[in-house]
Amino acid sequence: MRPARTGSPGSSSSPGRASSPGSSSSPGSASSPGSASSPGSASSPWSPESNDGGPGRLFTPARAIAQAVERRAAGQTIVFTNGVFDLLHPGHVRYLEQARRLGDALIVGVNSDRSVRLNKGAGRPITPEAERAEILSALDCVDAVVIFDEDTPHAIIAALQPDVLVKGADWAEDAIVGRDIVEARGGRVVRVDIQPGHSTSRIIEKIRLL
Repeated sequence: MRPARTGSPGSSSSPGRASSPGSSSSPGSASSPGSASSPGSASSPWSPESNDGGPGRLFTPARAIAQAVERRAAGQTIVFTNGVFDLLHPGHVRYLEQARRLGDALIVGVNSDRSVRLNKGAGRPITPEAERAEILSALDCVDAVVIFDEDTPHAIIAALQPDVLVKGADWAEDAIVGRDIVEARGGRVVRVDIQPGHSTSRIIEKIRLL
């Protein structure tokens, strides 16, 4: 596990919502990880200097796609996961740390506020999309964050073509969105155990009982 990154992730200007990502040139099949500079370093394509999406490691879909292609061409393994990540808690962090260990770069897709409302109802999210993305981008285990506005991450997965797709073990294998895309190009889908005792819903319930 890499040590936590220190310092502010940058200014908190609100990023634009992601539109459906366009098609990109099809990258090669998944390859074994190669050596490269550490994510987030000055020479890394994931550094803030190369980012046009917002604070820290928040990228527009187009920029994330371009950098994923570059990293894969350098022999690196791209890992993708997605979620709401509302009221970030230790379960989220441990999940992301496990996902990051499965490759060389972890891209996290974050549901926009509109997407969350469609999936979870009018009372969610608690934390706005820009703030959820900024918090995630401050985690050292996360190399890039992309906000998507669609109901599911299928379009962004198709555009990024990750080598490894990660979801929680509470998802049935045949219910994981994007599985067909990743496995069709020789990638793999990994279901990570969920940490017991941690959930955003439980935190919300505790607050309501105060």
